[in-house]
Amino acid sequence: MKALLLAGGMGTRLRPLTEGLPKPMALVGNRPWLEHVLLHLKQEGIRDFVMAVHHSQDVIRHYFGDGSRWGVSIQYAVEQTRLGTAGAIKNAEPLLGDRFLVLNADIILRSPIVPLLDYHEQSGALVTIGLTEVDHPSHYGVVEQDERGRIIRFVEKPSLHEAPSRRINAGLYVMEKKALASIPAQQEVSIERETFPQLIESHGGVFGFLLGGYWLDMGTTDRYRKLHRDLLDRKIALTLKEKERGQGIWVGEHTDVGSGVLFVPPVLIGDRVRIGDRSVIGPYTVIGDDCEIGAQVRCSESILWDRCKVHREAQLNHCIFGSGLELGAGHLLHEAVMNVLPGGVAQ
Repeated sequence: MKALLLAGGMGTRLRPLTEGLPKPMALVGNRPWLEHVLLHLKQEGIRDFVMAVHHSQDVIRHYFGDGSRWGVSIQYAVEQTRLGTAGAIKNAEPLLGDRFLVLNADIILRSPIVPLLDYHEQSGALVTIGLTEVDHPSHYGVVEQDERGRIIRFVEKPSLHEAPSRRINAGLYVMEKKALASIPAQQEVSIERETFPQLIESHGGVFGFLLGGYWLDMGTTDRYRKLHRDLLDRKIALTLKEKERGQGIWVGEHTDVGSGVLFVPPVLIGDRVRIGDRSVIGPYTVIGDDCEIGAQVRCSESILWDRCKVHREAQLNHCIFGSGLELGAGHLLHEAVMNVLPGGVAQ
């Protein structure tokens, strides 16, 4: 079975971090989220991938290539214009088999895939939507199902007492290719607002399966921070390339830690990082590969992507830095979200 990864998202609400970067390529635990997705699905037995790309597609294609570095096969379905969720799937149709998996690649999801596939097979569904339960269903489109699991309708952002359930679309689907027949080619079409309701109305066999595991929409900087807190608390069990060197302290290879440095766990330090004398790092701090941290720096509850430089005696608290950002000596920053934009301008 092939997996179609919808990776064309622009990540508008994560700007400036996603300027010139597809949202699924945002770093999570010092590697692109899309790489975590690939590794998880490979672990679940999937080896053939199609990536639907649009915004800054060259970033994805340059990083992943044909997939051989990960022991998988990757093909690309390129959207010349934005096509929406259903339009992107329709655009990839020539590369897909009769049955395939679809995943919104910018959704943080860590769940076993095999039970979903088994349910789809047994139910005879045309489409099976992976569902997750949320505490506040009024923020989402909520699913109503019959006793067999068939989806009757979606209720968009209902009040709490009107919500038929707490189940929402998790952004993971098993689909039969014939479900794409009604989607017009090369047009922008939403699978959530158009295709699924049409299939439900025509009794096309749309079922829902409650997934286990971890789910989060990382679409805002607050949720992006929460994701990293959950990662460091090991509430989401992502594979880290760094090695645990103590309780809640992960350090990468060829990292140079100066004298008197204090790590306040949990912290994650990437490869080839240099940390100056008497700096205090943590808690809940992630430092990316090839970063340089000066002496007597204080860095807490912050996320630094790769190649950042923080000069001596600077202080960072609740900050997020994109790749290649530099902070001068003695600067104090609180709750700053910054990135180096194309042309070398910091924002």
